Amino acid sequence: MPVHNNDIAAVFNQVADLLEIKGENQFRIRAYRNAARTVDGLSQSAADMIAQGKDLSELSGIGKDLAGKINKVVETGTVKLLEDLKGETPAELSDLMHVSGLGAKRVATLHKELNVTTLDELAQAAKDGRIAELEGFGAKTQESILEEIERLRQEKQQRTKLAVAEQYAEPLVDYLKQAKGIKEIVIAGSYRRRKETVRDLDILVTCKKGSKVMDRFVNYDEVQKVVSHGRTKSTVLLRSGLQVDLRVVPQVSYGSALMYSTGSKQHNIAVRKIAVKKKLKLSEYGIFEEDERVAGRTEQEVYKQVGLPFVEPELREDRGEVEAARKGKLPKLIEEKDIRGDLHVHTKRTDGHHTISELVEAARKRSYDYIAISDHSQHVTVAGGLKPEAVREQIEEIDRLNNHLKGFTVLRAIEVDILEDGSLDLPDDVLGTLDLTICSVHSKFGLSRGRQTDRILKAMDNRHFTVLGHPTGRLINEREPYEVDLGKVMRAAKDKGLFLEVNAHPDRLDLNDIYCKMAVGMGVKVAISTDTHRIDDLNYMRFGVGQARRGWLRADDVINTRSVTELKKLLKK
Repeated sequence: MPVHNNDIAAVFNQVADLLEIKGENQFRIRAYRNAARTVDGLSQSAADMIAQGKDLSELSGIGKDLAGKINKVVETGTVKLLEDLKGETPAELSDLMHVSGLGAKRVATLHKELNVTTLDELAQAAKDGRIAELEGFGAKTQESILEEIERLRQEKQQRTKLAVAEQYAEPLVDYLKQAKGIKEIVIAGSYRRRKETVRDLDILVTCKKGSKVMDRFVNYDEVQKVVSHGRTKSTVLLRSGLQVDLRVVPQVSYGSALMYSTGSKQHNIAVRKIAVKKKLKLSEYGIFEEDERVAGRTEQEVYKQVGLPFVEPELREDRGEVEAARKGKLPKLIEEKDIRGDLHVHTKRTDGHHTISELVEAARKRSYDYIAISDHSQHVTVAGGLKPEAVREQIEEIDRLNNHLKGFTVLRAIEVDILEDGSLDLPDDVLGTLDLTICSVHSKFGLSRGRQTDRILKAMDNRHFTVLGHPTGRLINEREPYEVDLGKVMRAAKDKGLFLEVNAHPDRLDLNDIYCKMAVGMGVKVAISTDTHRIDDLNYMRFGVGQARRGWLRADDVINTRSVTELKKLLKK
């Protein structure tokens, strides 16, 4: 049975959780967490790499021991260390580590003092008031734990992150393409609209008569349960928990079926209303004038028949796109090829895994013109944040490298922390030597909306502030965004000529699509950046671009679509 990168990462993360609860060495714990991130971020399946005879120990942060463990997970689905740990520490305790505010020490205390092992037992202990009685917890923490458990329970029926869904969707499509008689195959639904999470996968197929694609589908290795098996529609549950629906449609209805399956429901209703006014009937089978099908073979002809230009899938959320289409005012959305460089890249000097030269080589392979080296500042001690002297040393290294580079520029930057009082984490005489700053909140997420907003606004008063990094601090399905008035923040950015980041890391995608559209409406430009820590992370740009497209962004709305000369002029303003 195939093992995906996400499966390997889950094993390593559980090992790290159980080691941390036991109070083991922090370096060992970090090694497993780093390995989980490395594997999960690979652009290729680790299992495929092993099958091709590649040495995984050559990956950054993966030595011989961890490479051997990856092999074991691919072979058996687990590793001996994890099974040993489960024998010493209840495996369910790792679930408690996902409750915001509960670190390993608190989980260990709850288990020891209250015999709490599962989320249900934790919830009951909170309802009984027993957690508040423990030293170092209190009533406020108890209440927060209950709220977090409720959030986690809702997320158990949760939608899957887009990047994780990709790991299961793309191999399945490749597998289905091998069926005889396949003509076209596409994943529709929220996946095609590039939503940050998906609930299920909707696959649409056209094929020759007699194709065995349905039989092939239900016999896929990763199918845990066949919910239904029909001639034109089947539904399965994968062992990952993802539901997948496969529909076979006639070529004559492919466009209308694809539009219907892509959604959103609200968008389809809005288009159908226009069709009704034109005395047409629009359904998944086509557009009909009385009983005659007048369109349906392609999406383009469906839209044309109701008097609209083609609407890009990412825009189909009934947020004004139909009216804009009627008026000829749909934006020409940004494409990944428009990106000229990445402005948020970490190196080995802090918590990255590569040298500047290695990152430059990788960026050049992507046909970029520049990258900005933006390691952490000193406040982020867990990441080995840079003190002022270390920043100066890195600037000198960048300047030396730029003297030898042709047709490529390394920009001097820093991801500088916005401290609780709104000051920046490095002195002005250091910040003033940089080309740009990514200014981010990494602590005190629990401040009130007013205090958090004031904190960021004060930081934006610093003349060396350039870009607000991951502006709401959220981690999808893991951490809620902190409270902040982004309307005020965007107005300040507009007034001061500052920028907001669309962090393309698939765990963040921050700004979200709603705020991207809000930024466009207010005339605030953004930087789409990957927050790269490993070379493969540069591939995350596609997620950031997808998010930006959902937010109606054009190439001109994004500062890193400029040449380096144009970008530097924009940054100086």
